[in-house]
Amino acid sequence: MSVMTETRRSRRTLRQIGAVLAGLLAIFAITTVTDIVLHATGIFPPWGQPMSSALFLVALAYRIVYGVLGCYIAARLAPDRPMRHAVALGVVGVVLSTAGAVAMWEAGPAWYSLAVIGISLPCAWVGGKLAT
Repeated sequence: MSVMTETRRSRRTLRQIGAVLAGLLAIFAITTVTDIVLHATGIFPPWGQPMSSALFLVALAYRIVYGVLGCYIAARLAPDRPMRHAVALGVVGVVLSTAGAVAMWEAGPAWYSLAVIGISLPCAWVGGKLAT
């Protein structure tokens, strides 16, 4: 009986981690594809060239949508407590966005880096609410 309980607990833990990872991978994949397409089509300037604030606002807008979508995915795939999984992904987003802001601080305007950090938890909440 104890082995069965441990196996169930291990599966549940893997499903919990998998739900958050699936949401994170979805955000990463669709954001990367969108960035590539916008650069390739000339909407965004070539890589390494400066972008206007208006274009950074466009990037922030789709990052908000994709953040909500990724947190929705995490919540829907969660074996239990969907909002907790969405918020967990939001916390991961804060950590990764902060690391990205530190590493790329000179690559764009400060408001953009700070906004990307700031949207993580609200997107998580909205994605979790939509899933529940």
